[in-house]
Amino acid sequence: MGDNSWKRNLFVLWVGTFLVSMAYTVSIPFMSLFLQNDLGVQSHLELWTGVVFAITFLAAALIAPFWGSMADKYGRKPMMLRAAICLSIAYFLYFIVQNPYELILVRIMEGLLAGYIPSAIALVATNTPEKHVGYALGIISTSSAAASILGPLLGGVVSHLIGTRETFLLAGVMVLIAFVIAWVWVKEPSFVKSEAKRSAVLNDLKEAAANRTLVSALFIVFITSTSIMILEPLLTIYVLKLGSSQSSASLHAGIIFSAVGVATLIAAPRWGKIGIKVGYEKVLFIGLIGGGIGNLLQILFHDLIGFGTLRFVYGLFFAAVFPALNAFIATHTEPGFRSRAFSLNQSANQMGLLLGPLIGGFLATQLSIPIVFVINGCLLLLVAGLLKLPNFSFQRSTSAIKEMSK
Repeated sequence: MGDNSWKRNLFVLWVGTFLVSMAYTVSIPFMSLFLQNDLGVQSHLELWTGVVFAITFLAAALIAPFWGSMADKYGRKPMMLRAAICLSIAYFLYFIVQNPYELILVRIMEGLLAGYIPSAIALVATNTPEKHVGYALGIISTSSAAASILGPLLGGVVSHLIGTRETFLLAGVMVLIAFVIAWVWVKEPSFVKSEAKRSAVLNDLKEAAANRTLVSALFIVFITSTSIMILEPLLTIYVLKLGSSQSSASLHAGIIFSAVGVATLIAAPRWGKIGIKVGYEKVLFIGLIGGGIGNLLQILFHDLIGFGTLRFVYGLFFAAVFPALNAFIATHTEPGFRSRAFSLNQSANQMGLLLGPLIGGFLATQLSIPIVFVINGCLLLLVAGLLKLPNFSFQRSTSAIKEMSK
């Protein structure tokens, strides 16, 4: 691969993942309003919203290993383009659905056929020179963070001005643009089409299970995704408890959500570079410790400014976690298995996204929200502690990774 072609790929894929993430944050947070105002759901709105969200994550988690296997057979770029065009069609279908049952069918379709961002991450991990992988994965992770800052604001304005249904039209156009720029400018020169028969998903799972480092990384992906989603649905409620008025709760919650996004945007590329120097295991350990302590300390803050500031500091540390995990998966799997490994990573992530809100909602009904923060913090600290156990630690040493990156 040319000296700078990986940089062009990184830039184009950053823009693409930003647009796909924006499409999500512009439209999906307003799904409950769409169900209520456009599709006529008046009773059991929370249940309908939960089903609509969960069904996509479940479908995506179940199908991801299959698409990963196809990517290793035919290339990451074709799978990324397939995912982009299918996702764009799904958003356009959201725009025309007339009842909640049609919406659920489209959500299942989206879960089964999407997967642009995991494909983009796999392509970056596979086509970036080894010594730059950590940096590149840190950079690509900032695209979603940037979208999480701008998307809800843009979606709120569009929804307010022209209607919730129209946000899906805007989202569909964004993903279509991501498809076009990836089709035209992304190159995958290092992919060699395998002539072997496509492996069965069960065999892929067996191969993954034999890689202790990969299994450990997937376990941590699942735990950290669950951790994030345990709290995310509760933050707006907590903002109200900290004294925000009902009318400004969404604004204050949006600012606090954005604080974590801004912190990720600042810190993730730096953590990627640090990981190359000191080892990704150390960076992951620091990120989990910082995230755990950040959650524990939130029980001490009882005003919006203090809480928002602490969430920002938490974000600076937690930004280390996913780039380090992605770098682990990239450096601890054979190139021919890498797309399947990232698809298993997506499955672990989707299962966390599915279970997190259910666990958080249950805990919040039984305990106070600050106690949920404490439980969440202890969970992250426990995982950080597991990293130090001999039977759990990642197989390849820091020195081996540094030697490989020279």
